Amino acid sequence: MRAPDSILPLQALRLGYAARGLDILRAVDLRIEDGAPTLIIGPNGAGKSVLLRLLHGLLPPSAGEVRWSGDARARQAMVFQRPVLLRRSVAANAAYPLALAGIARAEREARVRAALELVGLAAFAERPARRLSGGEQQRLALARAAAMRPAVLFLDEPCASLDPAATRVVEEVVGRLSLGGTKIVMTTHDLGQARRLAGDVVFLHRGRVLEHAPATEFFAGPAAPEAGAFLRGELVW
Repeated sequence: MRAPDSILPLQALRLGYAARGLDILRAVDLRIEDGAPTLIIGPNGAGKSVLLRLLHGLLPPSAGEVRWSGDARARQAMVFQRPVLLRRSVAANAAYPLALAGIARAEREARVRAALELVGLAAFAERPARRLSGGEQQRLALARAAAMRPAVLFLDEPCASLDPAATRVVEEVVGRLSLGGTKIVMTTHDLGQARRLAGDVVFLHRGRVLEHAPATEFFAGPAAPEAGAFLRGELVW
């Protein structure tokens, strides 16, 4: 069996604010591999969202580096907890980043149709995007990212504001994207969701990666005491 390809090796990655003497992330050494979704979990304030922004390139590290394999750096996208939508139709929102990337109109239209089909919004293509429900808006954000055909898709708690039914639909979309070959790297505060989606789990606590393990091993018995306390609901910070 072929060994998985490393998408993102992170070496001694650090983010701090010198003026305040504060380290948000401290010496993060991590390898994110191709394959099933990687779920990043940990208590509030652990640095999960900050780590995702560093990986996506929205924040520069204070020290260390993020390295990518092949052309994955140029083929990555991110979906946030609260999507920002244009005052345009559903289809126009999905097409907008493709237009910015210089994709020809005919290909843009084909990609948008496929992406909206993927997330179950094809029937809403001409509807104003801001009239969608919260769950539908998040699915549109996923379609907009999927239309770019990313090798890596970062998701920052995409279901945090959704009800259980909308969460289930979004999880199904995430599963389809993963099966289609997109590497998912996702933060969540929902342990049930992590159990359902994760191929491997990164446990972050106070800016440090304390454990990175296959999901089955992690949930069966985490090695880090803090991770065990977190799974038992005894660690909130």
